[in-house]
Amino acid sequence: MKKQQGKYKLFRSGLVTAGATFLSRILGMFRDIAIASLLGAGLSADVFFFANRIPNFFRRLFAEGAFAQAFVPVLTKTKQEQDKEALDELISKCTGTLGAVVLLVTLLGMLLSPVLTALFGWGWFEAYLHDEPDGTKFTDAAVLLRITFPYLFFVTLTALSSSLLNVFGHFGIPAITPCILNLTLISMVYFVAPYFDNPNQVLAYGMVVGGILQLVFQLPLVIRLKLLKWPRFGWNHEGVRKIRTLMLPAIIGVSASQLNLFVNTILASFLATGAISYLYYSDRLLEFPIGIFAVAISTVILPALSRVNFTTQQAKYQKTLDWGVKLVLFLGLPSMFGMIALREPMLRVIFMRGAFTEEHVLLSATSLLASISGLCAIMLVRVLVQGFAALQDTKTPVRCSVISIGANIVSNLILVMPLGYVGLALSTALAAYVNCILLLYLLHKKDIYTPSGSCLAFVLRALLAGLIMCVALRYLSPAFELWVQMSLLTSILYLGALILAGAAIYFGLCLLSGLRPSMILSPQS
Repeated sequence: MKKQQGKYKLFRSGLVTAGATFLSRILGMFRDIAIASLLGAGLSADVFFFANRIPNFFRRLFAEGAFAQAFVPVLTKTKQEQDKEALDELISKCTGTLGAVVLLVTLLGMLLSPVLTALFGWGWFEAYLHDEPDGTKFTDAAVLLRITFPYLFFVTLTALSSSLLNVFGHFGIPAITPCILNLTLISMVYFVAPYFDNPNQVLAYGMVVGGILQLVFQLPLVIRLKLLKWPRFGWNHEGVRKIRTLMLPAIIGVSASQLNLFVNTILASFLATGAISYLYYSDRLLEFPIGIFAVAISTVILPALSRVNFTTQQAKYQKTLDWGVKLVLFLGLPSMFGMIALREPMLRVIFMRGAFTEEHVLLSATSLLASISGLCAIMLVRVLVQGFAALQDTKTPVRCSVISIGANIVSNLILVMPLGYVGLALSTALAAYVNCILLLYLLHKKDIYTPSGSCLAFVLRALLAGLIMCVALRYLSPAFELWVQMSLLTSILYLGALILAGAAIYFGLCLLSGLRPSMILSPQS
């Protein structure tokens, strides 16, 4: 009985994480609905999303991305092979060192907010220098960025706490933590912003308050597990040195998509007002399945891979990665094809109210079509990178990321003139496929992982089911003009019915093609 329970432990952990993350993403969607109704897709929205994106970019560098991939394997090995005193010392030195570095970065970010705004919003800065109307975007964004940057410090400490809890087998609390930020921003929109003239600044302060509350939310469990240690700076501590050695190249590796988005942001600052907002709203829908499925699977698979001795258990290592690939694509393919088929109805139901108009829906839908085409590649990269990270190889993913960033820049320059902001979204998707293909090739070349024949057959069947589902949903969905004429309640019910129909078609076709739940329940299946 215990053996059977252990067999499905990884799946259950993924299910818990995915469930908690699903709740967080639902609240995140309500947060975006609230912000869209307040700011629309014009100048104010462009400025806020710009000031929001920069600290979140640094969060990916210092927090759950690069840091988690370096910290989790080292902490896991220390927990397995050394005594509690060594483990406590590693936690203490990591907390103190990471906290000191990020505090310095935060203070510099606040001090140099006009420089960062000019760097990442060069089009706005040029408008400011030439006293053009768009110059106000530069001055407003610099002020907002100074307000939002402290969020980085608190969210980084929250990510450290989440990594600790994950290593000790607690996935639910870290996964549900983002709900705190979403609830805070929703409250700011409806209960605070109406009393102030500048809603952007209210949302900016809300980000910081939400960051503090997220950290406070996790502390009781950290204390109960006796993992809260007094922070001590330890730059040259053996474990910290190992983590930062792994982390520095991983910063580029896990942040490729973020760097690509920033290239898009710079170019979008030269385009018409609304371009950044359209990219943001389409990106939010893209992030929904990534956050629920890819993040959950990659989060639970990293500690599992780190516990496997690759030298003596290579078959088990490959089976675990095979499981991750199958599961992430089994869930990613219907997400991608479903959003392609229902892109306009989804944007209409979620965002079209208040300052967000019918025109904004159609303009965002074209961006969503381009960006969603890269969904499965982005999700797959999340899993494949862990295959290297668990072996403490963070340099190989860096090479892949650098090439994908180069591909993104080249395709941006080619596509931005004829396609505008849609070309920027399409470039990000293409770069994700370049990154994914390179990771698969190098995993195979280094004899770490090659997708099994059963895995490839599994994916092909799921792909065919997804394509048929996409065509069926596009046929069943009414014309956009009819969606606009529907009441909000009617459109919600209609969209819900189409989503359920799509799920029934996809999973029904998967079953008919021979796919069974046992194939994804456990790496050992």
